Amino acid sequence: MIQRRTALVLSGLIAITAAVLYQPPGELFADSSAESFRRAVPRVEVGAAARGVSGEIKMHFVRAGERVALPLEIRGASGSLGFEYQWVAVGSGESGDVVRPLEGDTLLAPLTPGIYELEVTRHGVTQRHEEPRLAVMVPFELKLGSTLNGYQIGRYPAEWSRDEAAEKPLGFAEVHEEHLDLPLTKHLRVRDFVTHDRQTMWPKYVAVDPRVLDKIELVLRELARRRGEESASFMLEVHSGFRTPLHNAGVEGSARDSRHLYGDAADVAIDADGDGELTLFDAYRVEQAVDWVERAHPELAGGLGVYSSRRYATPYCHIDARGERKRWRG
Repeated sequence: MIQRRTALVLSGLIAITAAVLYQPPGELFADSSAESFRRAVPRVEVGAAARGVSGEIKMHFVRAGERVALPLEIRGASGSLGFEYQWVAVGSGESGDVVRPLEGDTLLAPLTPGIYELEVTRHGVTQRHEEPRLAVMVPFELKLGSTLNGYQIGRYPAEWSRDEAAEKPLGFAEVHEEHLDLPLTKHLRVRDFVTHDRQTMWPKYVAVDPRVLDKIELVLRELARRRGEESASFMLEVHSGFRTPLHNAGVEGSARDSRHLYGDAADVAIDADGDGELTLFDAYRVEQAVDWVERAHPELAGGLGVYSSRRYATPYCHIDARGERKRWRG
C-alpha cells in the first residue's frame, strides 16, 4: 500500500513538472495570448548615434558588402542572442541578402545596389525599421566612360587628370522614381539631390555626402534657436543638389570642379525669419548660422556662397562640406 501511494505521488510530481516545462506553441493561444507573446519579445531600436551629428539623418550611403556600424539598443533582453537580421528592398519587399545572426552593432550591407530597410527577427516575430534606410551604391569604377547603365553622367576631373589623388565620389545611389520622396533628413528628400537635367530614363544615379546633410540640419536648428525655438519648420527650397559633370558644364558660372559633382553641396533658399518670404535678409541669417555651425563642428567646414544678384528669382546660399572654409558672394 505504501509503495502504491509512493508511486502515485511520484506520478503526480512528474505530471506537474511536465506541465511546468511544456510551453505550447504561440499559434495554439487565443488572439489575445498571441498578442501578449509578441509584446514579450524584446524591442530592437536603432541608437541615436546612427542618426548623425544632427540626429536627423534618415539614410546612409554605403558600398556593396561594406560593414555598417549601426548601433542597436535591445530593450527587454541582455544581448542579441537569438536575433537575426536581413535587409529588405524598399517598395518591392524583396530580400537584399541572406538572413544573418545579429552579433553586435556591425552589420553587412547587401551586395546588390538599392535602397533597403532593416528587418530584425526573433522567435518568429519580425521588427522592421524604416529609418535610417541604407542606400547601397554602385561603385564609381563601374562607370563606363561618361555613362553608368545608360545614364549620362559625364567625366570627372579625376578621369582626365594625371593626378592619381584627384577626388571622385565613392559611388552613386541608384534612384528609381518611387524613391524620390524618401527622406534623407528631416527637411531633405532624395529628389533634392537628383540632377535637374533633361534625361527621362530610370534609374538615375546620385552622389550624396552625408556631411552636407548633417550641416544643413544643424543650420536649421541654429536658425530655430535664434528665433527662440527648440525646433521649427522652415520653408526650404533646394535649387540644386548633386550635379553630374555633364550637367554642371552647362550651368552658367559653375566651377569646373564644383562641389556639386561630389554630392557634398546644395544650393538652398531658407525662410529663416518665418515671414513666408525668401529675401536677402534670410540669406544673411543663414550665413551667420553656417558660421556658428562650422565653429561648433569644424569637421563640417566648407564653402558658403551668398547669391543675391537681381538675375536670381530669390536670394539663396550655396552650402558645402568640402573640409576647408571658403566664402564668396555671387
